[in-house]
Amino acid sequence: MMKTAFLFPGQGAQSVGMGADIAGAFAECNELYDRANDVLGYDLKSICFEGPEERLNSTSVSQPAIFVTSAAILSVIRSGSVLPPIKADVAAGLSLGEYTALYAAGALEFDEALGLVQERGRAMQAAADAADGAMVSIMGLDPDKVQALCDEASQGKILQPANFNCPGQIVISGESDACDRAAALAEKYGAMRAIKLKVAGAFHTEMMAPAAESLARMLGQSNIVAPRGVKVIANVDALYYDDAEMIRSGLVRQLVEPIFWQDCMVKLLAEGVDTFYEIGPGRVLTGLMKRIRRKTTIVNVSSLAAIEQLQTQPVGTE
Repeated sequence: MMKTAFLFPGQGAQSVGMGADIAGAFAECNELYDRANDVLGYDLKSICFEGPEERLNSTSVSQPAIFVTSAAILSVIRSGSVLPPIKADVAAGLSLGEYTALYAAGALEFDEALGLVQERGRAMQAAADAADGAMVSIMGLDPDKVQALCDEASQGKILQPANFNCPGQIVISGESDACDRAAALAEKYGAMRAIKLKVAGAFHTEMMAPAAESLARMLGQSNIVAPRGVKVIANVDALYYDDAEMIRSGLVRQLVEPIFWQDCMVKLLAEGVDTFYEIGPGRVLTGLMKRIRRKTTIVNVSSLAAIEQLQTQPVGTE
């Protein structure tokens, strides 16, 4: 029975300064940032640690930045710097975070994964620049009401549920004017809030089809293998990745299809996972898990202070 899961955040988790304290304390973490600089051809480490915020927040930079920061923190908790090293039975990542999950499971090597993430961010930014898209977080509605809201607000434009994150939080995505209408109509359907997100475009919809085509070409030439020893659950259907072709398909599909994060977490809980580690910047996944099942043990590992706490008081000890 599976017991431990590693969770990796997606776009939006970035903040200036992320990873700096950990890289200053652990050589293996700092070395991974230096390696990323070589792969990318620019100083990602400096952008993560010092900004500027505007550049870090661009889709083409934030995606590699989050992947590298998550991978660097993972290198620390697996290395023995935290005693004993933490091992997972299963891994999951929210959208972009799925690349980190596949890296953690040995399906992708670091350089390969980072190159794919770089292309993903570039292609998504290009697709967003070519079309006027947006995303809105709808709070307090069930999926049927969110779909009804989208149906009324779309008026022939693209608008659909895109992220099923947790009970009462569904993100919709589509053309900007349709998103604006949905935000204005949300209260009519009983929503608590409708928050327009600070994103470049309509992710997880057909508006990302050009990005999906570009990514598919690169994935077809990439060295991908089946996960080794750590299972990885896919965002788009809550199934475990079995082989390289399934991985390629899932990574393309997640650009143009909805993300079912809540379903993935419910499945892991039902299969016996009792301890989750959110590895990477921010606390988004920790917050979502508390709304999926409040009493679940989830440990956020996003800072040096969190790692030091693991060293002095491992999970499950008093």
